[in-house]
Amino acid sequence: MSRATLDKDPRDVASMFDAVARRYDLTNDVLSLGQDRAWRRATLAALAAQPGETVLDLAAGTGTSSEPLADAGVHVVPCDLSTGMLREGRRRRPDLPFVAGDALHLPFADASFDAVTMSFGLRNVSDVDAALAELLRVTRPGGRLVVCEFSRPTFAPFRVVYTNYLMRALPPVARAVSTSPDAYVYLAESIREWPGQRELGRQVRRAGWDQVAFRNLSGGIVALHRAVRPETSDPRGARPEAARP
Repeated sequence: MSRATLDKDPRDVASMFDAVARRYDLTNDVLSLGQDRAWRRATLAALAAQPGETVLDLAAGTGTSSEPLADAGVHVVPCDLSTGMLREGRRRRPDLPFVAGDALHLPFADASFDAVTMSFGLRNVSDVDAALAELLRVTRPGGRLVVCEFSRPTFAPFRVVYTNYLMRALPPVARAVSTSPDAYVYLAESIREWPGQRELGRQVRRAGWDQVAFRNLSGGIVALHRAVRPETSDPRGARPEAARP
């Protein structure tokens, strides 16, 4: 299995990322024209994790996003659905506590983390609302959420150019640098079908998070979504009022 489909069956998603694990970070660097490095720095700044805090890095892949946290004295737990990604991560950073886990059924107790973050992974789950509620469950009251995800460019003419790049230019480039280029066809399709910044923000709030905000990066190609778990939220999921029509 070299690619997933937009129904995002977890087995297919895991298999797809297993296939691209070895060259995943290099391919991302090429396809983003190096912007992925700036996106990671912005995510770290938004997370503002302090030494001694415990952070869940979900969809951590090979641990690229976890490394600077660990190096700064943060107790970071890299977690991913793909065993291939985890294997590559353990090879590179055997000191990091990589954990296999599904965003819809996280293997952690309630209120385990001071902060949770997920970069370019929320788009790959089959039930975004359930994943956001699960992240709420494992975050302590007052804890923070930072999601970095592809989004909608804000300037309409650029949005057209960007969409054309995704659907026409990205697959040929992927064929030149990746051993599983079909996975990047899925990447383009999933980005095109993903909701815009404000719609995703509403989903985050419906899941029970508070102080929800977003910031555009690279003209809206990517957006940083931030939120806080309310002190009074239900540890098993969203606040009671979040479920009301």
